[in-house]
Amino acid sequence: MNQVIISAATAGETNPLVPNVWEMGVVLAGFAVLMFIVVKFVVPMFEKTFAERAEAIEGGIAKAEKAQAEASAALEEYKQQLTDARAEANRIREEARAEGAQILADLKEKAAAESARITAQAHVQIESERQAAVVSLRSEVGTLATTLAGRIVGEALNDDERSARVVDRFLADLENQNAGAAK
Repeated sequence: MNQVIISAATAGETNPLVPNVWEMGVVLAGFAVLMFIVVKFVVPMFEKTFAERAEAIEGGIAKAEKAQAEASAALEEYKQQLTDARAEANRIREEARAEGAQILADLKEKAAAESARITAQAHVQIESERQAAVVSLRSEVGTLATTLAGRIVGEALNDDERSARVVDRFLADLENQNAGAAK
């Protein structure tokens, strides 16, 4: 059998399991050229693109972090302004309450003063009208008393002094009777 294998190899038949040397050389040379092109041109382009993308991503992340920091700062500033605005609103509200209370107190004081003035003026007017009524009543009562006394006595009492004395005596008696009845 050994002879059969050797004779087949010498006969020019090729074994499909053993590669052809020339084909292997051509494939290796093609592979080397292709490897050279890939290493020299394609890999640097991939690396450049990868670096650009990595830089863009890192730049985007940095921009996002910066934007996040600015947004946080703006939020804090907004919160501070909102707190300040609320404090200002509370202060204004308290000032308005205090001013309203002061205005109300002033109005009450003015109303009380006006009421006291009107009351005092009314008392003065009432007293004045009472005095006028007393004077008017005295003269009317005096006239009536003089006329009545003249009719009783049977003579005219036209003397002013005498009639004034009679009227005063009559009014004094009336006041005494009223004072006695009131007790």
